[in-house]
Amino acid sequence: MAAVGVTPAGSAAPTSAHHDRAPVTSSSARVVGDGSSTSCTSDAVVRAVRRGGVIRFDCGPRPVTIEMRRTAKVVNTSRRVVIDGGGLVTLSGMGQRRILYQNTCDPAQVWTTSHCDDQASPRLVLRGLTLARGDSTGQDLDGGGGGAVFVRGGRLKVVGSTFVGNRCDRVGPDVGGAALRVLDQHRDRPVQVVRSTFRRGRCSNGGAISSIGVSWRIEDSTFLGNRAIGRGANPARPGTPGGGSGGAIYLDGNLFTLSLVRTTVRGNVAREGGGAVFFVSNDRTGTMEVRGSRLVRNPSQGFETAGLPGIFFLGARLPTIVDSVLR
Repeated sequence: MAAVGVTPAGSAAPTSAHHDRAPVTSSSARVVGDGSSTSCTSDAVVRAVRRGGVIRFDCGPRPVTIEMRRTAKVVNTSRRVVIDGGGLVTLSGMGQRRILYQNTCDPAQVWTTSHCDDQASPRLVLRGLTLARGDSTGQDLDGGGGGAVFVRGGRLKVVGSTFVGNRCDRVGPDVGGAALRVLDQHRDRPVQVVRSTFRRGRCSNGGAISSIGVSWRIEDSTFLGNRAIGRGANPARPGTPGGGSGGAIYLDGNLFTLSLVRTTVRGNVAREGGGAVFFVSNDRTGTMEVRGSRLVRNPSQGFETAGLPGIFFLGARLPTIVDSVLR
C-alpha cells in the first residue's frame, strides 16, 4: 500500500532549527588527546565528560575508534556538555556497555534540585560523533534501555552523528532505544536530531530510539535496518515477555509530538507493531507529522494502523503527511 501526502495550498514546511554551532576556541574547549591516536583513551573521555563543557578531540588526522571501558557519565552540575567528534571519532561500547549516561534524577550524578525531572541543564549535545556497539542489556535503572545513550532530564540534541550496531534488552513490554532512550526533557521541549543516521540497532522495542512522554523533531536523518525483537507487545500478552514494537522509533506516554522532516526510514522491522514508528499517546493528545520524508519497506509483523504502512498510531488525530511517501 502506498500513501503520498500533498502539501495543502498556502502551507510551507518548517524551517530547520539552529544547530548549536557557536564558535569554539582552543582555550574554551576541553581537548581529549595530544595529537596521537593512542592518547585518545576511554579514561580521557570519561574524565572530560565528568568535567563538562565543550569537548573536542586531537587524535591525529585519521578516523579513530575509542573503546569505552567505562560508561561516560554527565555530572548534573554541568550546564552544558558538547561532545564534538569532528567526524573522525567513534566511541565504541565494545558490545559490553552503554556509552553515555545523563540522569538528573540519579543522586550518584549529583541531585541538584527538588524538581530533578524538569531541570534545564545539563544540555547534552552530540556532534560529528559515531556511537557504535553500545549495549545496556541488564541496566534497569529508570526502566533501562538506551544501548548507546540514556538521557533523563536536562536537554539532548544530536547533530551530524551516526549510531550503528547498538543493543539493549531483547525482551520487555516498554524497555527500548538501542541507540537513544530519553525521558523528562526540560519544559517538554523536543529532542532535536539533525543530519544523523541510525543503523542496525536491536532492542525489545525501538530499534533506534525510544522515549516516554518526550517529543522529537527529526530532520534530514536516516533510519536503516533497525529491529524491535521483543515478543508480546505492551501490555504483554499472557505467556509472553512483552515488546517487539517500533522497528525504528518507539514513543509512548501522554502529550508528546513527533515531527519527521526530510527523513528516510527504510528496511526497519517490528516483530509486533510499527515497523517504522510505534506512537501511542495514552490520553490521545499526542500528534505526529511527516514532511518531505520517505517511509518505505518497514514491515510490521504483528499490527499497524490501516492506511499507514509501517506505522502504528494512537493520538489526537491521524498524522499529518505532506509531500511524503509511505509504502
